[in-house]
Amino acid sequence: MLYHLLFPLREMFGPLNVVQYITFRAGAATTTALVLSIVFGPAFVRFLQRLSVGQSIREEGPESHQVKAGTPTMGGVLILFAVLVPTILWADMTNPFVLLTVGATAAYGLIGFVDDYIKVARRHNQGLSARGKLLLQTVVGVLLGWGMLSFGGLDGELTFPFFKNMVINLGIFYIPFAAFILVGASNAVNLTDGLDGLAIGATLIAAGTYAVFTYIAGNSVASGYLQVPYVPGAGEVTIFLGALVGASLGFLWFNAYPAEVFMGDVGSLSLGGAIGSVALVAKQEIVLAVVGGVFVLEAVSVILQVGSFKLRGRRIFRMAPIHHHFEMLGWKEPKIIVRFWIASILCALLGLSTLKLR
Repeated sequence: MLYHLLFPLREMFGPLNVVQYITFRAGAATTTALVLSIVFGPAFVRFLQRLSVGQSIREEGPESHQVKAGTPTMGGVLILFAVLVPTILWADMTNPFVLLTVGATAAYGLIGFVDDYIKVARRHNQGLSARGKLLLQTVVGVLLGWGMLSFGGLDGELTFPFFKNMVINLGIFYIPFAAFILVGASNAVNLTDGLDGLAIGATLIAAGTYAVFTYIAGNSVASGYLQVPYVPGAGEVTIFLGALVGASLGFLWFNAYPAEVFMGDVGSLSLGGAIGSVALVAKQEIVLAVVGGVFVLEAVSVILQVGSFKLRGRRIFRMAPIHHHFEMLGWKEPKIIVRFWIASILCALLGLSTLKLR
């Protein structure tokens, strides 16, 4: 909105020329998102408290988590607000990649909102059925994959880090592949959201990393020099990611240990959908497994735990996802959170290193 308003005025007022630069608008979106979160956050938390929108805690979870029962949830609504408003203000909303990314994020947020609402209404930690939720996530993923090919102009090619000449054209199979990326990313973030600030901190790091990837992908000179796929228009998604970084920082202010509010599925599913979407835009889908290494670890730990119990009748971890395993080992929650953040930073640095190691 502001971009479309200010950009035509640059010839009348020289300083407005900065609006054309993606880096300026990404910084503006980050700042706007952070300010919106900090300003509206306290009132929003009080609003949730008045509605008695409290978190239900699993009985089989760590005993130390029982004190968190009743903490306001559905804080992801604040995250979505702080991401979408700055994006609309500062991004070129005619850009198909921005529209598709915003649409996927909002759709996954809506799925999470319905899931959270059912949990709150029933005063139980069971919302939508696993099958129903997976079906809705898959439908959105398929629509996004189709949109990326039809409106975004992506070629359906899959590239691999470390191998500059290794390219696979998925053709029509790009659509189910895109759905797999979105469903996997959203559920991985959802599983990570078990400790105060853990998921939002890891998301912040991943969003900042992919802001670099999308900016490079949309720049013909930079992408050519680094030998990564050039995606015209992808750079505009950097503004969305800037807003995501700012919103994550702002939400962390309230979600840091001990949390005043939880993001709920409306937050975790939308964040995962956002990260998965931008990975598709930047054509760095494989690298997502590296950048989001903590998310992958959390998801794999659950898969291994369930698989081992069904096949052998024995558990691998004391509790899954794996952050609960460390809790059962006696690690304090703040220590687990910070160490997982450190691991996320290392994964991000490794992911960024693939830009030159090709």
